[in-house]
Amino acid sequence: METRNVNATNDYVATHSTSTSAVPYLSAVSWAAVFAGATAAAALSLILLVLGTGLGFSAVSPWAHDGISGTTFSVSTILWITLTSLVASGIGGYISGRLRTRWASVHADEVHFRDTAHGLLSWAVATLATASLLTSVVSSIVSGAAQTGAALAGTAAAAGVTAAANTDGLKTDDMKNYYLDSLFRKAVPADANAQAAAPGMPAPTTPANPTATTNDTPPAGSAASKAEVARIYANALAAGSLPPEDARYVGQVVSQRTGLSQADAEKRAQDTFTTVQTKLRDAETAARLAADKARKATAYGSLWLFVSLLIGAFVASLAAVFGGRQRDY
Repeated sequence: METRNVNATNDYVATHSTSTSAVPYLSAVSWAAVFAGATAAAALSLILLVLGTGLGFSAVSPWAHDGISGTTFSVSTILWITLTSLVASGIGGYISGRLRTRWASVHADEVHFRDTAHGLLSWAVATLATASLLTSVVSSIVSGAAQTGAALAGTAAAAGVTAAANTDGLKTDDMKNYYLDSLFRKAVPADANAQAAAPGMPAPTTPANPTATTNDTPPAGSAASKAEVARIYANALAAGSLPPEDARYVGQVVSQRTGLSQADAEKRAQDTFTTVQTKLRDAETAARLAADKARKATAYGSLWLFVSLLIGAFVASLAAVFGGRQRDY
């Protein structure tokens, strides 16, 4: 077995060698081939990135129940990035191995190692070129895609907010104004509908608390009183609860506007505060969930990008070995 390996090595050397005086000194690295392969890999990566962006936006739709889901889009993006790395690195590695200089009087194992190194170098140069020289091009493509997506999402969200503002209070200002307006609504007697339905019977206008009069507080229901109550609620939200003295004061203001008794006005003030507090807590929870989801997506994207780069390095080295053998034989 050992004699056979030695003979095979001698045959390879005899085939690939010439006289020492006729062959000049050749470097172990053919930088021209490395840069050629890296250029091809970087250009192909850019082309595939543009194609992937186009395919992605053709599959995404701003309309509900139309287009692919977010999970499918994420998986497709990961697969496309991996495919891009495989194809571009393979082409770059093959070119660097096929175009390298023939090494004379070099052992077969050394040739295999040099071809592997050429593929790895072409992948490294292409990666650095994509990260530096092609950053502006890639950024413009990605930013343009992001702006288009934001515009589509904004168009869809505008209609959704307009339709849902009266029910869910999606905007903080709208929610605050809505609950403050409901805070100052006048009480409607239980028999108001019956009286209005009877012919010639006007609706009652006497408030439930006729003794409620104005005092040093701002006019009930005015912008100043609403702003004051808003500040009271903001302080209570920061503290976590509505203090009893603030509840009595707000109840007094509400009683002046609505004609409710002091006890009923305080209960309405406390109930409104509890509702606003619950809404804000739900909004905070939703924001935290969205931030956590974005964090996980970023982490998974970085890990998959790392894996795709490693796969690209391996494929580039393997393709360079194949290209080198095609060059020599």
